[in-house]
Amino acid sequence: MPRRGTIAVSGTTGPLAFAGRTDRHIRNPSRRPAFADVGPIGASMPLDENQLEPRRGMPSPKLPQAEFRTRFMQGFCDPAFDAIRPQLEDAARIAWDAYADSRKSPITRKSGPDFADPSYDLSVDWLAARDAIKAAENRHRDAPRPRILLINGSPRSEHTCPGEMSKSWRLLEIAQQAIMARHPCDIDILDLSRTTSEYGRIIHPCKACFSTAAPLCHWPCSCYPNHSLGQAHDWMNDIYPLWVAAHGIMIVTPVHWYQASAPLKLMIDRLVCADGGNPDPTLTQGKDAKRAKQLEMEGWDYPRHLDGRLFSVVVHGDVEGVENVRRALSDWLCFMHLSPAGTKAELDRYIGYWKPYATNHVELDRDTAMQEETANAARTLIDAVAAVRTGCLTEAGSDLADPRQK
Repeated sequence: MPRRGTIAVSGTTGPLAFAGRTDRHIRNPSRRPAFADVGPIGASMPLDENQLEPRRGMPSPKLPQAEFRTRFMQGFCDPAFDAIRPQLEDAARIAWDAYADSRKSPITRKSGPDFADPSYDLSVDWLAARDAIKAAENRHRDAPRPRILLINGSPRSEHTCPGEMSKSWRLLEIAQQAIMARHPCDIDILDLSRTTSEYGRIIHPCKACFSTAAPLCHWPCSCYPNHSLGQAHDWMNDIYPLWVAAHGIMIVTPVHWYQASAPLKLMIDRLVCADGGNPDPTLTQGKDAKRAKQLEMEGWDYPRHLDGRLFSVVVHGDVEGVENVRRALSDWLCFMHLSPAGTKAELDRYIGYWKPYATNHVELDRDTAMQEETANAARTLIDAVAAVRTGCLTEAGSDLADPRQK
């Protein structure tokens, strides 16, 4: 038997044995994915080690020191920094050392008994994000009244270049007022326009670890911060707990070029870890791609970390695309095992169809029907959440197991 705190891999055809705690949500050896549906590698077939070897061959993005310094210094182009140029050169050299040594997480601590490998060094940033999610889970479970998350998907804000608030924000305020008048509850507001108007509010792009193997995608995401690459200020560590704590989520968003807005899409992609992600990075020893592939082939439960929450979606546009974006958002949320609050909770409408952009808010002022439909979507959401919490509403088929895993 392996010692506690170690990980023993019994070749490429046998099971992976983990000393210490193995969470029931992480893997279940009795379950096997339907591999016959997805390719020639089946759970009952012997595995060729080469078939699980990560594929490599892309050009290296590694920068030479001179180019690294140029990019580092671009953050200090203001002449006000001239007085401390020597100190900035010292900082650039330190940053280069961290970059050259790939010091992604310079501050770590032992994972401890809650993980499969208690001796593994985990980032303190990730551990703090995990603790925030655990606290949010408790708020969700023990909440004395419903909690609703309202999300403004528009990047437009009067506090930066556009010089004017968005219609999405106005509709979100209508939704907030309708919910508060309908049922006592707690409301959190996530304004994604802060990514364009607030210092340090960044949602970094998903790195697609899930596409390599599900267990490589950690819950919460461990890809950020990556201090060696300067990928810090990741807002998702604050956003994950908002989703976890909520009983109902309402997204109000415009259409941008037939699709969701950029900040909304960034958040959507980064929520992939909430749908099948691995809550124990020690199982994969951090980002060991081959180990993650072996884990998935041994059987992965694809834990649905946001399962059971209700949603409403309001999509507005001016020319094209509202129905497709509304359907895409709804399909995405359903795929993550959230449930639509009702038919009136999903809405797609045009405001000022083919009218000048300069009068966009005037058109919303005139469209009182759109305003009331948004309020009704919000009322439907809070009514459904309240009904579920009192046991008066259940979703047909919610007790049925999926025959096909993600």
